[in-house]
Amino acid sequence: MSGTEKNRASLLRSGSALSFLTLASRILGLLREMTKAALLGTSALSDAFSVAFMIPNLFRRLFAEGSIAVAFIPTLKEYLLAGDREKTKEFISCVFTFLSFFVSLAVALGVLLTPLLIPLFKMKAFDETVLLTRVMFPFLAFISIAALFQGILNSVHVFAPSGFAPILLNLVTIVCAYGLSPFTANPARAMAAGIIIGGFLEAAVQFPFVWRKGFRFFFTGIGRALKNPGTRKVLALIGPTVIGMAAYQLNDLVSTALAGRAGEGVVSSLQYSLRLQELILGVFAVSIGTVLLPDLAEYAKTGRWQEYNQRLTQAMDIIALITIPITFFFLAQGEALIRLLFQTRSFIEESVALTYRAFLFHMPGLFFIALNRILAPAFYAQSDSRSPTLAGVLSFAVNIALAAALVGPMKGSGVALALTIASAANTALLLFFLGRNPHIAVAGALGPAALYTLKLILFSCIAAIPVYFLAPRLGAFFAALGGNRLIRYGAPLAVEGLIFAAVGLALLSLTGDKQLRAVMGLFRKKSGGGGE
Repeated sequence: MSGTEKNRASLLRSGSALSFLTLASRILGLLREMTKAALLGTSALSDAFSVAFMIPNLFRRLFAEGSIAVAFIPTLKEYLLAGDREKTKEFISCVFTFLSFFVSLAVALGVLLTPLLIPLFKMKAFDETVLLTRVMFPFLAFISIAALFQGILNSVHVFAPSGFAPILLNLVTIVCAYGLSPFTANPARAMAAGIIIGGFLEAAVQFPFVWRKGFRFFFTGIGRALKNPGTRKVLALIGPTVIGMAAYQLNDLVSTALAGRAGEGVVSSLQYSLRLQELILGVFAVSIGTVLLPDLAEYAKTGRWQEYNQRLTQAMDIIALITIPITFFFLAQGEALIRLLFQTRSFIEESVALTYRAFLFHMPGLFFIALNRILAPAFYAQSDSRSPTLAGVLSFAVNIALAAALVGPMKGSGVALALTIASAANTALLLFFLGRNPHIAVAGALGPAALYTLKLILFSCIAAIPVYFLAPRLGAFFAALGGNRLIRYGAPLAVEGLIFAAVGLALLSLTGDKQLRAVMGLFRKKSGGGGE
């Protein structure tokens, strides 16, 4: 096996291990949304819960996850490569202290200022939205500490605990939704309690693994934390990133505010649609991006640019291989998927129609959003946070301008389309900025990447032809059998998926697709139990 093939297989192997856990988490996340659909549908109460959970989530992505990926992991990698355990311990302790202080302050201010923020969304259930937001704001503190623990573990290539942690969040939320609903004023409050408990467990479950890996840390004074050179470097990297992340997260905030003015249920329908999209993103793009960052950081710090380029190109090709066929299949079968997963007592025909319209315009953006999750770590690994910041700000402007223009005539579909176009603009900007680094061969890779993408689009269209002609017959056959949603919608969807996959795999195999060979080689190695 060549070095390139070994690198590709290594990325696939690490990504597949994390993807398995992430798949379980995303499936449970989908079940959580199905639970919400069953209990709340697309009602005003459902909109209230969606907005209330979105607000602390927005701050989490802004100040915790984004900062950990952008600044903490590359800086910790430098400490680990230097090999000074005491300085590493001091650095982690100072970051832990600063993060704990900062998020505690943010939670206190968030709870206090919530009544001033909620009017932006024009919620019908205003008082309930305020209450739910205040209940869930402490989630920000728990999940921020969990993100720090994840950053520590990922820096030493330990991915399983942070892949397992979100499983607990989703599982606990589902259990609380059904278990506590009889004892609360409404099911939304029961789900909010589950979010808080699950957030605490996300941090708690990772701590023993951090300790087992030999990482020790303690609370320092806030002044000492701010004087630490590592903390200062993290904050210097975070500065411009917060602006970019703020622009990115404001997409959600402003888009949700616009959707809230478009009518009851539009906010919830967009959230259900995005949940389906995030299921795919979380399983593949986020997993590969998580595995990719520590390696790219090491290659950039040690000047191994050829390996850096190979790793990045392989990740982009794998993302294309996964997302493009999936996009074509679900554009054709999206309504059946929505009916299968969500249609129930509170999720009525109007809910299906609202969600499907949003889904049709969200799905074309899947490829671009997935690429952005891969391209962003390529900058963070170089300690370059300014370029993705500028790309984020510009794409934010595109998104908000388009959403404001389209929400009137297209309602929720316009908001979804704006996000797709803005994601494509963000991809183009990231590639342009990445190409300015003379060590990174973006220009030389774009031609082959474009041809590979066109090949996948062509193969996906060919694979969709038999599905298009067979779908009505399969639907009628299983509908005649009666039964529940699983038989009526799930069975034909599974058969159509198998047909689509079989045709696509045959075409890839006949053309000797290198990414398919890498995936098959990985599975053969696993089944044979062989080593390197």
